[in-house]
Amino acid sequence: MDVKREVEDLGDGLYAWVQGDGSWGWSNAGLVTSQGETLLIDTLFTGALTRDMLDGFRRAAPEAAKIDTLVNTHANGDHTFGNHLVEGARIIASAEAAREMAERTPEEAAAAFAAWREQGEMGAFLHEVMGSKFDFSDVRYAPPTETFSGRRDLTVGDLTVELHELGPAHTAGDVIAWLPERRTAFTGDLVFHGGAPILWAGPIGNWIQACELMLSWSPETIVPGHGAVGDATMLHEMLEYLTYVRDEATARHHAGLPWQEAAWDISMDGFPHLSDRERIVCNVAQVYRELSGGRIAPERAEIVGLMGRWHWGWETPHEKTCACGHPH
Repeated sequence: MDVKREVEDLGDGLYAWVQGDGSWGWSNAGLVTSQGETLLIDTLFTGALTRDMLDGFRRAAPEAAKIDTLVNTHANGDHTFGNHLVEGARIIASAEAAREMAERTPEEAAAAFAAWREQGEMGAFLHEVMGSKFDFSDVRYAPPTETFSGRRDLTVGDLTVELHELGPAHTAGDVIAWLPERRTAFTGDLVFHGGAPILWAGPIGNWIQACELMLSWSPETIVPGHGAVGDATMLHEMLEYLTYVRDEATARHHAGLPWQEAAWDISMDGFPHLSDRERIVCNVAQVYRELSGGRIAPERAEIVGLMGRWHWGWETPHEKTCACGHPH
């Protein structure tokens, strides 16, 4: 694979595994070590990627040869499909994340990626941005062995790791790991750096509140779910994007514009640095779902298919032919 994947030493026994620019499927993981004890934060999209990550952490920190505890920040496959390779570890996630993981196992997801031609525009888009880039032949369902709701504190050696459930937002059961003594947060997909966030669950207000809460802690280091390690600046960038989408989508909902047209009507010109800007389609759909009390509730297939149309450059969501010549 030509995507740069490497360990970043954060100091004081903390590490991040960062994969490329963090676009679709290229997620990060974290490692906390103290007094010979280890905590892994998330696995990766495939077995091969997870093995490489574990090997990289072992080279950087020999105590990582044995992972004591694995925390899954949420249910998405690019943070969980390699769980089975962390043998002997207790696996902790929120109860909502565990429920979502059980709803679509890695084996079921792999079969869906393989059958992408049968899934219309949704399948074509997911194949282009993920299915064609990853080999899912070595994934296996390994659910959490322990779950919690709200908050749970762990100790790793002499370090305290606070697990805060701040979803539903990106997904139904988002969790972050906060190390107050190190002023470091491993945020899962509650923070994207360099790419647009995607609101699979919502409400968007919960996500905004999560960012504000993290800012109140004055973090010095943030390991996002996707993209480069950084500082609190990325929380301000997340807030700017999320509040913009909320306000623009709300205005169009009140004006009676259909959600599909609203997604095309909202300009992304103010965010030229963001990749994966087609996620505006999903984000608008979820804001409309919330504002309508669930009366507007498009299915996942429609949302993802329309993200494909946005990604391929369709001028409106209703075109019958693809202006960019993308084959369908």
